Amino acid sequence: MMAILFFLGITAISYEHVGFSLLILAGFAIWLVANKEKRFVTSLLLSFLVCFALFMVFNNFVGTMGIPKETKVILNRLSLGFMILGMVLVHLFFHKKVCWYNQKPDWKNPIVLPFHKIHTFPFWLIGIVINLVIYGYFILQKDWEYLKSLLWFCLLFSFINAVFEEVIWRGIMLSALKDVTSTGYAVLVTSIGFGLLHLAIGFSIALSLLISVAGVIYAILTLKTNSLYPSIVFHIVISIGMVYSGFII
Repeated sequence: MMAILFFLGITAISYEHVGFSLLILAGFAIWLVANKEKRFVTSLLLSFLVCFALFMVFNNFVGTMGIPKETKVILNRLSLGFMILGMVLVHLFFHKKVCWYNQKPDWKNPIVLPFHKIHTFPFWLIGIVINLVIYGYFILQKDWEYLKSLLWFCLLFSFINAVFEEVIWRGIMLSALKDVTSTGYAVLVTSIGFGLLHLAIGFSIALSLLISVAGVIYAILTLKTNSLYPSIVFHIVISIGMVYSGFII
């Protein structure tokens, strides 16, 4: 129920349904008081939603500014820091260490599929190559001058977007939920939440849920390598492809 309420909260805030958003936040507040055993998890999810609402308010303000669209997009990605700050403060309040898989990847653990077992590094590499091929088709349709004009924006956007989103979902959130719930619950909440967050930048529900599948892949890579860096690199590649294929601006 808490996960469903969390997903509804992200959706309501993304669509700027103020009344429904406040109702969901009130529900979390009641849950926080009523269920002492799950106060850390409740506080973590509630802080995310509150900070996500601040994220929306900030970006609505940025939208009214007379600055280039590229600058607005970069500020949008930087303001993901609201959610990071909120979750860090919750950890400090509950005297918990903030963990986000900040270490060198361990590629030894294989990924076990229903009928096959594959080593993590080839799985990661194949995923990157597949995305390069898919996005490469769209990129090749673009004019060379257009691609050059977006170079610095593309690199800056892709780095900020990948690092901030991975620290939020596969870093702090996944680590915290995994420690106090189950691995399956942690992967489910972080993957679907990650996908639904894209509603805030204009993606459809169907596409946002499809992005949740990518969230599962990022989570698997993080857990198997015990490191956030493989998913960050994977995410950077996809972000570059999305910029140059015209999905971002």
